[in-house]
Amino acid sequence: MNAIDLEGRVAVVTGGAQGIGLAVARALASGGARLSIWDLDGDLGRKTAAELGCDFIEVDQTDADAVSAAAAETEARSGGIDILVASAGIAGVNAPVVDYPVEAWKEIIDVNLNGLFYLNRAILPGMIARNYGRIVNVSSIAGKEGNPNASAYSASKAGVIALTKSLGKETAAYDIAVNCVTPAAARTRIFDQMSQEHIDFMLSKIPRGRFLEVEEAASMIAWLVSGENSFTTGAVFDLSGGRATY
Repeated sequence: MNAIDLEGRVAVVTGGAQGIGLAVARALASGGARLSIWDLDGDLGRKTAAELGCDFIEVDQTDADAVSAAAAETEARSGGIDILVASAGIAGVNAPVVDYPVEAWKEIIDVNLNGLFYLNRAILPGMIARNYGRIVNVSSIAGKEGNPNASAYSASKAGVIALTKSLGKETAAYDIAVNCVTPAAARTRIFDQMSQEHIDFMLSKIPRGRFLEVEEAASMIAWLVSGENSFTTGAVFDLSGGRATY
C-alpha cells in the first residue's frame, strides 16, 4: 500500500479495532497521522491502540452525549480533529420486511445512521472553526441497491449516503471534504451476524467474483482523507467490485 502524507493530522477512526476500521487505522498511521480509535469493544480497542501506539476511547455511538464527550476529550488532547472515518456499524438479522423484528430495525438504524449523525455533528464544528477537515462515512453497496432480507441495513446505509451528500453541500464553502464509500462485503466479523445464504447471495452479485479486501478499502479512504482530495465533496466512491451500475 502506498503511504499517503498525513503528517501533523489528527484522525478519529470509529470501529477502528477491527475490520475495515482497523485497516484504515493502520493506513493512516503509516501516513503519519496521530490516531484516536473509538470503538464499543473496550478490550479489543485497547489491544489495537497498544499495537498502533495511539489513543483509544470506548464509545457507544448511539449515545449522542458520549460521542460529544469523546470529541471534546480528543480535541483537548490533540488540539483539534482533522479527519473522521466513521466505520463502525452492524449488519443485524436477515429476514423479509414483513417478518423483520421492530427492535432489530431500531437498533440497526440507531447504530448505522443515528450514530453517524452524532459523530459528524460533534466533530464538524471544530473543522469549520479551523477551516479544514476530511470526513469519510462508510456506507455500503446495499445503500445503493438494497439487499433482500436486509432492509434495515440497506435503509440505514442509504441514509448514510444522503447524510453525506447534505453535509458535503453544507460545508462546501470551507476546506472540508465530506464523502462516503460504498463497499461490497468484506470478510470481517460482521459476517458472524449474517446467514450463509445471505453471504452467498452477496458474493454472487460481485462481478470480480470475490469479496473486498479491507486493505483495498483503506487505500481509497486514505486518499479521501488527505489534503490531495481538495475539491471532491458530497460524493460516493464505489468499492463494489463492479456490482454498482451508478
